[in-house]
Amino acid sequence: MSFVLSFGTLAVQTPIKTIQMSHFHLSPIKPCLRHVALLLVLALSLPGIAQESATYPLENPVTVTWMKAHLSKQSPKLILTPEIEKQLNIKLKSDPLLQKFHHYLQQEAAEIVTKPLLKRELEGFRLLAVSRTMVERMGVLCMVYRLDRNQKILKRIDDEVKTVCAFQDWNPQHFLDIAEMSFAVALAVDWTGEFLPKSTVTLAKKALIEKGIKPSFNEAGERMFWISGTNNWNSVCHGGMVAASLAVADIAPELAAKTIARALDKLPNSLKEYAPDGIYPEGPTYWGYGTSYAIVAANSLTTALGTDFGISKSPGFMESANFRLHATAPSGNLFNFADSGDKNEGDGAVISCWFAAKTGDDLFFERTFFEKPQNAGRMAGPGLVWLSQYSQQKKSELAANWHGNGANPVAVFRGGKEDPGQFYLAVKGGKANLSHGNMDAGTFVFELNGVRWVVDPGNQNYYLLNKIGFKLSDHSQNGERWTLLTKKNEGHSTLTINNARFLVNSTATITEFKEGATPEVTIDMTSLYGTNIGSLKRRFVKESNRAILVEDQFEISDSTKNITWGLMTLADVNAVPAGAILKQDGKTLNMNILEPEDAKISIISLDPPPMEIDKTIKGLKRIEIRIPAWTVKNGKGSIRVRLSGM
Repeated sequence: MSFVLSFGTLAVQTPIKTIQMSHFHLSPIKPCLRHVALLLVLALSLPGIAQESATYPLENPVTVTWMKAHLSKQSPKLILTPEIEKQLNIKLKSDPLLQKFHHYLQQEAAEIVTKPLLKRELEGFRLLAVSRTMVERMGVLCMVYRLDRNQKILKRIDDEVKTVCAFQDWNPQHFLDIAEMSFAVALAVDWTGEFLPKSTVTLAKKALIEKGIKPSFNEAGERMFWISGTNNWNSVCHGGMVAASLAVADIAPELAAKTIARALDKLPNSLKEYAPDGIYPEGPTYWGYGTSYAIVAANSLTTALGTDFGISKSPGFMESANFRLHATAPSGNLFNFADSGDKNEGDGAVISCWFAAKTGDDLFFERTFFEKPQNAGRMAGPGLVWLSQYSQQKKSELAANWHGNGANPVAVFRGGKEDPGQFYLAVKGGKANLSHGNMDAGTFVFELNGVRWVVDPGNQNYYLLNKIGFKLSDHSQNGERWTLLTKKNEGHSTLTINNARFLVNSTATITEFKEGATPEVTIDMTSLYGTNIGSLKRRFVKESNRAILVEDQFEISDSTKNITWGLMTLADVNAVPAGAILKQDGKTLNMNILEPEDAKISIISLDPPPMEIDKTIKGLKRIEIRIPAWTVKNGKGSIRVRLSGM
């Protein structure tokens, strides 16, 4: 049950009771009610307060009449416009970074034209790899053609478009495939349609309508949850449909208006997941995916219709670029929670460039990437546009100590600019029953001296699991998903009680965050364990740029049998009295068990992993501290471990 106060278009939700009001204005003659409402809003932003994400509606005036009155008559109109292109060409003459990225695109285009044309070949039930390749090819080829007018490139664009438009379909059983293919073809039509044969443009627009947009209205079809969903599918699919609709609005205005209006109604379902602080619940890798298509929608709507209808103003959306930076360690690797990968590829820098262009903030501009661009990803073509639009207006500092709330709250501590050891500690709360969620609440990664001492096993290949019928998407309490090393709590650096799974619908919240010389964060883990524990709070303290303290305070219950403390590492581990010595890449880390005094460690090799279908990670192991409940005096206990560099 929840209590909803609505302020114009802002709906605030609290766990009491639902009251429906379309508009609720706080009058000066009712100060008590106003104060109550403000207190509720403040309460929702405080750590430790259970909350559901509020939905912030977008403006939505879109009808056929409105579209006809506002749709740009110029070409191109998706992300790129004649004026933007003019400014890009001017800047290209003098901007060395723009020149380097242009050269990178030229090299990519030269390689693309040597490759075979795409085929409708499914990987399991997905055509996604083919669609994504088409997105990358069209972005690169179309941008290079517009700048260089190379007829060989134009011929290849024509061949690519005709090839995919001749596919029997774009795989409606997995709508991400349609969404990305639709964006690719829409981009090709919009950016190069005036130069392509009319027959190709006609074929492409027909395909966008019949193989792209119309299947999106088959709400009873397979995996159509994205329409009203809250995860990356929502932004990717609606983003693709927005681009397709704008590309065919001249020949199918009713369908285009209907599709764009639906997107504006439904996109807030995924946009709300960024609130309040920009943390993307599916992890930094999926931030890049979901956010890229939210940008496609926002940017394309702006260039074609003059407004993004409030997408970029959705709470937490712009702040999410800051989250990505905090989730990136000094090593360049990511805090790979949920189903995120650990590698920071160039596509993230390209997406961040849009934020840099939008804000003028140099904090989001990854200059080193554009100095030597590589692996720029599917948005490389639009990325040149965003790079051309960037002009530094300010330079914010990345906070050394930071935390954010949301479905997967995160806290990060750094050593600062002058730290030669490049200290990095990132921790999280959250729950398992989220899109791409894992039983990783309470986990952390730790880097020092250029070494990631505490690791997360990360994601693993979906296709291989789908191929054998493994129910990877089953997030229920007894779901198969939680048998995998990468998904279960025993595969992360957290605590397990009674060897039991976390409760998938329970949440670990950040209840306290302190700044200062020894910053710290506390996560209340209690609800994850049900009756298996009385209470459990996990506290992380950055003692210095060389050491962290991990402290777990708990109260056992009548059901508590054992408590297992775990740490995942790739280091060589040597047990010593009261702890261990970890060695990796010629560096050393001390692990000192401060409490319980007589505790010993166990070292469990996870290479090879427990199950054949588990991800194999060379050298992976888990350090455990096991506490039998019968050794806990007076029902209360603690585990205190210090990790410190030499």
